Amino acid sequence: MKQLVQNLRDGLVSVADVPAPRSAPGTVLVRTGLSLVSAGTERMMAEFGKAGWIDRARQQPDKVQMVLEKARTDGIAATLESVQSKLDQLMAPGYCNVGTVLEVGRGVEGFRPGDWVVCNGKHAEVVSVSKHLCARIPDGVHGDNAAFVVLAAIGLQGMRLANPTLGECVVVTGLGVIGLLTVQMLRAQGCRVLGIDPDPARRELAAAFGANVVAPGDDADIIASALEFSRGRGVDAVLITAATASNAPVRQAARMCRKRGRIVLVGVAGLELSRADFYEKELSFQVSCSYGPGRYDPEYESAGHDYPLAFVRWTEQRNFEAVLDLMAGGQLDARSLVSHRFPIERASQAYDVLTAAAPSLGILLEYPPSPSEHELATRRTVSLTSAPPQCSAASQRGTVALLGAGNYAHKVLAPAFKAAGATLRTVVSAGGVSAVSVGRKHGFAQASTDSEAAIADAAIDTVVIATRHNAHARQVEQSLAAGKHVFCEKPLCLTLDELRSIESTAAAHPSRLLMVGFNRRFAPHVIRMRTLLQQVEAPKAIVITVNAGAIPATHWTQDTELGGGRLIGEGCHFVDLLRTLADAPIVTFNITAMGKRVLGASPAEDHFTATLTFEDGSIGTLHYLANGHKGVPKERVEVLCAGRVLQLDNFRRLRGWGWGSGANLSLWSQDKGQQACVAAYMTALRTGAPAPIARAELFEVSRVTIEMAECLRNG
Repeated sequence: MKQLVQNLRDGLVSVADVPAPRSAPGTVLVRTGLSLVSAGTERMMAEFGKAGWIDRARQQPDKVQMVLEKARTDGIAATLESVQSKLDQLMAPGYCNVGTVLEVGRGVEGFRPGDWVVCNGKHAEVVSVSKHLCARIPDGVHGDNAAFVVLAAIGLQGMRLANPTLGECVVVTGLGVIGLLTVQMLRAQGCRVLGIDPDPARRELAAAFGANVVAPGDDADIIASALEFSRGRGVDAVLITAATASNAPVRQAARMCRKRGRIVLVGVAGLELSRADFYEKELSFQVSCSYGPGRYDPEYESAGHDYPLAFVRWTEQRNFEAVLDLMAGGQLDARSLVSHRFPIERASQAYDVLTAAAPSLGILLEYPPSPSEHELATRRTVSLTSAPPQCSAASQRGTVALLGAGNYAHKVLAPAFKAAGATLRTVVSAGGVSAVSVGRKHGFAQASTDSEAAIADAAIDTVVIATRHNAHARQVEQSLAAGKHVFCEKPLCLTLDELRSIESTAAAHPSRLLMVGFNRRFAPHVIRMRTLLQQVEAPKAIVITVNAGAIPATHWTQDTELGGGRLIGEGCHFVDLLRTLADAPIVTFNITAMGKRVLGASPAEDHFTATLTFEDGSIGTLHYLANGHKGVPKERVEVLCAGRVLQLDNFRRLRGWGWGSGANLSLWSQDKGQQACVAAYMTALRTGAPAPIARAELFEVSRVTIEMAECLRNG
């Protein structure tokens, strides 16, 4: 299918052939008829992409600081590699879409195939969207109108926060698309409206919608106009729908408001506020969040859990419906805001208009009817080479399907398997765009959104799993049952039941090579440490300190059902490293979380200490803490035994005391063993050598890690 993509490196947009997405539980699959280019968000991203490095740095000083801190801790080479990897990714713009429902996922009610809907889908022929980001279009609403629903919902949410009542005086600063839609909704609410914008054409449109208008000037002129408009009382509320770095809109809003007036920032403006302006009038100021309650809440948008109507009357979906009702009643006209139309094939020209100096408003992209909508929706694999890949059985070991095309797959796994000589056949992602991006970059033959088809492909003998953690167990078992070799990026699974099932399936396929990406044991420093430690028969004391860094409790990795939590999701690396350095089976463990359990605080797995004992008498301690300073290196490993010490700092510098000069090893760049891990796996795959990590160890480390996590969760 055709989809608009944007290159982060240079900001250029193009139309790519991308595999169609699949319907998933809680989602609706929509065949697009129209999509609207956002004059705010998409223009900002396009201009940012075209900006030079200095301008980009000025626009995102926080990102610059993150890069500098990473360079200090991980090295310049590793930092440059991370930045380049990020810039190589493609972005899928768009969030205003009108089309026809093709399929509904499990758990979706209120929609059926054939429904005409509005949703926040991308600029693509087929989109998959959450059921809560979709609304049915009433009879009589023209598609051109419906294409503006999502943008209108942004203005409506700002209105709801301002809470205007019949007869109140409200100012709208910035008469772009959202501002003009907001003017009409305020008029439908029975408000008197004053519109402010430098563009005379936009002021003329606002006047046609029933607003008084004024061109921006100095503060005195604007405030005088607002005072006259409000009959000398000061306006009741101001909605700022402009996009500017200037502080003037907020400053003027405060001065034109009456006492206890309300100011809501819907767009973007400078926020250097004057306390005196707000203090003397007891003004309220609020920033509006997108389309309404539910936005960016994974429980609402991804998990599909609606907010109770009695407590949250207006969610983002219900705001969509309210806008559509206004359109159906003839109270909201967006068709007059359409300034340009382009077929999807000429979408790059639409972006040229968007970023040009000449004014524009609503830019629509039109999608021609497909000769077969079913064929389009099921075209879930596309070729990335001029010659289509052959579907014969694999001629050599190491023909790879990569499931998952996220940052780690893009930055680490794909280049590592390529360097190890694998034949890169298929890369799979849920949406398709990231699969195309990774596939083009690293030379895969095809991109897909169908993991089952990739696993079943007779030309593939090796499946690399880099999806979200909750999919690992199922995909490992499917791949083994299909007779494939498996490389699973950690963790292997999330529960003991899943682990038992994997063990059973693996036992039924003993010739299949199963590997988990416990890469740290393959790092050059760790290999040297193991070589030295094998010379000593005494028990070892191993201490690993991880300055993990805080991540939000709402991040998917913190969700025990989706990501497994930080101990299973990342801590398994360090359990494996302890097992590797001890070189003996784990006998017991003890684990303690730091601090008290407080509602809304970080999960227990963010801060814990675990102590493991090993069969040879060694002990290992893991301090995993998320409350440290991010400027300090992330990982330190220390081993004490037989009057000697080894100390490894952040996989860059190894120092030894009591071992002689051969213990020391320093690298310019951090090396955590990712490439060596994949190379060892591919060597074993092609030569028939023993697995780089014995299955028993993989299962042992996974079992202990899951049991440790269960202990933390049970207090």
